[in-house]
Amino acid sequence: MNSVNPLFGGQGLPRQPGALRQVTRTVTQRRHLGVAETPPPGLDDVAKVVQMCGRYASSRSRIELLEEFAVERDRVDEPLKADYNVAPTKPVYAVMTRAARQEAGDSAQPDAEPKPARQLRVVRWGLVPSWAKDISIGSRMINARAETVSEKPAFRKPFANRRCLLPADGYYEWQAAAAGTKGPKQPYFICRPDHGVLAFAGIYELWRDRSIAQDDPAAWLWTAAIITTTAPDELGEIHDRMPMVIASASWADWLDPANTDAADVRALLAPAASTGLISYPVSLAVNSVRNNGPELVNEAEPVSPGSGGSSNA
Repeated sequence: MNSVNPLFGGQGLPRQPGALRQVTRTVTQRRHLGVAETPPPGLDDVAKVVQMCGRYASSRSRIELLEEFAVERDRVDEPLKADYNVAPTKPVYAVMTRAARQEAGDSAQPDAEPKPARQLRVVRWGLVPSWAKDISIGSRMINARAETVSEKPAFRKPFANRRCLLPADGYYEWQAAAAGTKGPKQPYFICRPDHGVLAFAGIYELWRDRSIAQDDPAAWLWTAAIITTTAPDELGEIHDRMPMVIASASWADWLDPANTDAADVRALLAPAASTGLISYPVSLAVNSVRNNGPELVNEAEPVSPGSGGSSNA
């Protein structure tokens, strides 16, 4: 039984775009949406968190993820629909490894199976620390910087033994209009050339609603944050930060709750899958989280001259 708070309530991959622009190509220096900038026009309140990564796509079905990540325990009660415009506070899939006896509020399974097992769960994007008075802080804690995640009070405990993977098709970024021109910011989608899954490094936490009995699964809210890192040169031209991607060979070590040595865990935070990613312009429709569908990740004509386009490296 899934212990997801009632605050939370597959489709296949979209068609591959035509000409794609390789991120590794040398391009004109660009300015993108950063922590000190203004959100793109039309952004709804739920997504007014100007960070990296602040929006991504996750279209794979529960069944696909169970197979792709070799999940041993399915903790999803109600599968999520494909989401091509994931924004802060939305429910998302997360892969984690937990022992049965660690599962808060799961009275149906006591300590019968203490061996750690890989799970698929639904969590809320935006980490709510266990000590928080309410869940509102979560909308501001969607990201954790790799450089300080082991030190910050809200992140160091989950980084030690509550790490997860957040499956994604890719993520969005915005480019400002060329100098001397006017126009809206151009959204781009960044993903693998084959549109394969990206496993974002994440940390998760459990927050208890003390107005509900502890043994009630609804008393526990599961939340998560995405770890970000400095982008290498080929991606730094797009944005100076990027989601940390964990290579499949390191999934088991990253998810292992017994691995609590901060130095060992930090060693796993190497920017995998950074080179070879592609980006291409997409429609302004992605600016509003009210819009959702596979057309959002389709390549589109740039919205204004100087915004840049797509090409093969």
